[in-house]
Formats: sequence, structure tokens, C-alpha cells
Amino acid sequence: MTGKDLCERSPLRVFERAVGGGLGKGHIGVVLSRPGVGKTGFLTGLALDALLQGRKVLHISTKESVERLRGFYDQVFRNLAQDLDMDHRSERHLEMERNRHILVYNRKFFSVEKLEQSVAFLRESADFSPSLVIMDGTPRYEKTEDWEMEVVARLAQAWEAEIWTSSHIHREGQEINTEGIPLEGARFNKWLDIILYLEPMGQNIRVRLLRDRDQTDLADLHLELDPKTMLLRWR
Repeated sequence: MTGKDLCERSPLRVFERAVGGGLGKGHIGVVLSRPGVGKTGFLTGLALDALLQGRKVLHISTKESVERLRGFYDQVFRNLAQDLDMDHRSERHLEMERNRHILVYNRKFFSVEKLEQSVAFLRESADFSPSLVIMDGTPRYEKTEDWEMEVVARLAQAWEAEIWTSSHIHREGQEINTEGIPLEGARFNKWLDIILYLEPMGQNIRVRLLRDRDQTDLADLHLELDPKTMLLRWR
């Protein structure tokens, strides 16, 4: 199966059609869920899909080690390759590793200035300009200030990249707005284009659209995340 066929078969094409073509360059998306439900798995799936299209991906984390994230990518890739009966797996895996960089920071010492410096270094030394950036664990919406979100939004524009982030929904005691978005994240709505919610439903995890820019009639994505394989499925 060709790379084009693999991409066309991805359930993410359903998501892209539902939101008018996807997140898009220069925009910010957020994946919400309770802790441990599958945010990192979902974000890794987004990254692998982009890599299969030949795009360059930067994965930033303040939660995991480089080794753990590489292992996670390898696991999801193996599951995806088996599910799609992928050919030339070793070559595809090597190509994806070449097009992906992982940067891990200590949360206490992370700053957007350090991130800007790292990306500038990658551009100058490795000719690496990502079109998709995963920011897992940062920004921390419950503690982030307006100026930090302004910087992330500026970086998305400057890099001409789509940026996907993540945040927690807690079981109890968390105030949410009428869209179902926690207030600590909703206060940044003017910078957030798409917000997804990973909602446990029986044995699977439903992917719900909570915000799609200024749309009031939100699409039903008809997508689920398999918690065992971390692969998206149509439902």
C-alpha cells in the first residue's frame, strides 16, 4: 500500500472534512481529557499521520523522557502498520524518524524563549522547519498567562505550523462553560481554533468536537480512540 493510500484511509480525513480541512497553518488546537485517557496517544497519532504524508513534526514535552516518547511512537507505528498491512515498514519508519524531532524540557525551567532558540537552531543546523508542532504538557492552561498564549500564537504564525496542545479535564470540582470547556482554558478562546474532548465511552474513547473556531453547529466526528492500540476508528 502506497503512502498516499495509507493517508487516504486514515480516519483523520473524516476529522479534517468535518472542520473544513483541518487545523491549518498558524492555528492552535487543544485535546482535552481526564488524566491517563489518551491525550499523548491521540497527539502521537496526529504526528504519525503527518509524517506519513512526508511532513516534518516537532514533538515538545514537559511530561515524558525522549526514550519513552520514542518508544510510544514505535508502539503506535507498529500497531498502525499491522492494522493497515503497511509495506516497506522499515523504510517508512526510518523516513519518519528523520522527519521528526523530539524536544524534552524540565517543566520547572521551560520557557518559550528556550523553545524559540531550539527551533532556530534546528532550522539553521539541520534545515528542519516543522509544519506540525505537538506541545504536550505545555502550555499548562490552569497556570498559563495571556502573554504566554500570545507568544505561542505568534510562534504558530512565524513557523507557519499548526500547533496541537493538551489539557486536563478533572472528574470533580472543575468549572466548565456551556461548551463543556474548563474555564481555565476557555479564557484563551480567542487563540484556540479547535478543541477536542476524549470522552470514555464503554471500551473505547469517543472523540468529541467542543469548539470549531466560530461555528455554532458542531459536527459529530464519528471517531473513537482504541485505548489498547491508540489508533483512531470510525464509529
